[in-house]
Amino acid sequence: MRFNDDKDFSACGIFGIMDRAGRRFSGKLIVEAMSLMKVRGNGLGAGFAVYGLYKKFKDYYALHVMLDNKDVKEKVYNYISQNFDIVYEDEIPVNDKANVVDPPKFVRYFVAPRKRGTEKSLSDDDYVIKKVMYVNRHIDGAYIISSGKNMGVFKGVGFPEDIADFFMIEEYRGYIWTAHTRFPTNTPGWWGGAHPFSILDWTVVHNGEISSYGTNKRYLEMFGYYSTLKTDTEVMAYIFDLLMRRQGLPIEVVAKILAPPMWEEIERMPEKERNFYKALRMVYSPLLVNGPWAVIVARHGEMFGLTDRIRLRPLTAAEKGSLFMISSEEAPIRYLFPKVDKVYTPYGGEPIVARLER
Repeated sequence: MRFNDDKDFSACGIFGIMDRAGRRFSGKLIVEAMSLMKVRGNGLGAGFAVYGLYKKFKDYYALHVMLDNKDVKEKVYNYISQNFDIVYEDEIPVNDKANVVDPPKFVRYFVAPRKRGTEKSLSDDDYVIKKVMYVNRHIDGAYIISSGKNMGVFKGVGFPEDIADFFMIEEYRGYIWTAHTRFPTNTPGWWGGAHPFSILDWTVVHNGEISSYGTNKRYLEMFGYYSTLKTDTEVMAYIFDLLMRRQGLPIEVVAKILAPPMWEEIERMPEKERNFYKALRMVYSPLLVNGPWAVIVARHGEMFGLTDRIRLRPLTAAEKGSLFMISSEEAPIRYLFPKVDKVYTPYGGEPIVARLER
């Protein structure tokens, strides 16, 4: 049964695994991990992100496009071909016998920006974001769900095993994998609303609820980010791109913007530290993320986990040799590796970070 009520309402399940030595491995591991968190989802959404996926086209942006309307493919192609040089395109291979209902079509384009006129002043990344936002806002029934280089997002409506079977995830290889099983609360369960959410090579999987979504969303619109996928988590992907890529802030500072200390705690700090935190609160107040939440965020070379400031959603980290894992629960980690080198629980608002070894 897919939508039964006889379950533990413990919300979404998230898992991430990275080989810090950069060795790529099959998606089989993360599918097995997600299968152990069945009670954290209800079949209304699941997905995977993988890095190091497209070695042959690693220098090109890989646009994964979800076509919710069968008649929209030509319109999408015309727009992309007018704004990019397409070096390769195909339908994303799927297993038609997988246990999913009424799936949309997925196509992918490997592209290089073709900038003209005033757009030549944009960086390639900002140009891609502008075009992604146009498709998602103005071409009805088409959504670009993944737009980074040498990585990809695969997601839909179903349990993780169903979505993995549909996209044949075990046949892909990468050095970072993140995954999500969804228990929608205030937003619809649909293919575009499944996690991970992504822009460029950023991906976010999230457990919880963002009660500041409206404030966050309106602030991001001033910088050209528009939320169209009907799920609060979408803003998190754009926040990390804005603060870390465009503004160059380190995760240690970004964590204090999204999950700052309480005001009474700030008042007790030494003057220099107090002034720093007050400045962050004043400058970035629309980006404070309220509510109970835990996220796993990835981009090339880096994966980190972060929770709200009082850790209302669980997060556990573990290390096994060069492998680094972050999970909603310790159980999937122990299932994959009964003996790990280190396992620990981060403090609320404190990031746990794994980076590629150089």
